[in-house]
Amino acid sequence: CRPLHGSMVDQNKNEVMKYVSLVLLVVQTVSVVITMRYSHTQHTEGPEYLNTTAVVMSEVVKLFCSFAFLASEHGDITVTVRQVQQVIFSNPGDMARIAIPGLLYTLQNNLIFLGLANLSGAVYQVTYQLKILSTAVLSVLILGKTLGWDKWLALVILTMGVILIQLPNASGQTESKGNAVVGLVAVLSACVTSGFGGVFLEKLLKQSGYSIWMRNIQLALIGSVVGLFAAFFNDGAAIAKDGFFQGYNNTVVCVILLQAVGGLVVAAVLKYADNILKCFGNALSIVTCATISDLVMRDGPSVLDPNFFCGAG
Repeated sequence: CRPLHGSMVDQNKNEVMKYVSLVLLVVQTVSVVITMRYSHTQHTEGPEYLNTTAVVMSEVVKLFCSFAFLASEHGDITVTVRQVQQVIFSNPGDMARIAIPGLLYTLQNNLIFLGLANLSGAVYQVTYQLKILSTAVLSVLILGKTLGWDKWLALVILTMGVILIQLPNASGQTESKGNAVVGLVAVLSACVTSGFGGVFLEKLLKQSGYSIWMRNIQLALIGSVVGLFAAFFNDGAAIAKDGFFQGYNNTVVCVILLQAVGGLVVAAVLKYADNILKCFGNALSIVTCATISDLVMRDGPSVLDPNFFCGAG
């Protein structure tokens, strides 16, 4: 009876964690989109914060969080440090391979910041769902996966929905603050880099015995270095004038923390939930984000606009 009781306790715990991780996914997704958009539209004194430096700090936070989770798995910090040193310095070939998705994810994060600086949270979130299309196509080309006709049909409907929300609204008013063309190109580019980076990382995970936390440490380390170089290359003059942390406030700090924990939340969802619940969480986050953008921030299309309503649906 005791083993049966223990099994039931574990089953109940997993059931609770499934819905907790789902709620966390919705809260994190909505929070990072709304907060990032607000950080670009709020009125601030002095220079605005630099997207490139925010990406670097997000990778640094992700690095420490991933190390903490890996140390928790081992139960010994010394063992964890030795393993990280061995993986990073004793296997240059593996680090070179993981550098590919690392570069892509760093570029993707910069594109996301640029996209949300020019698109409303609602339009961004619906458009960003095209990463599903890029991931599916690249999975077929790189991993050799096969998709049924029903999945291809769903991808076509997804694409048509994204096209629909880009059409002018019925009132003909401006959708949001910023350059919509720049925002759209940035988000579409982020979809491609997200798809390629995700597929390549999946291939690496299947070919090696490293845990997801070790891979996250490698990705965050590469992202921090590459992001720092990109920050000084693109915004070196601004950094020299007003400092690396120019324009930082509580909102920007929240954006960095939310962006950093995003990957950790997704990992929890994949561990405890399934793809159906993940899709439900994404749908719920789109509805929530669109409602907040329209009713609270007065930014972007109305949730009752026919084009957006049909496209998001």
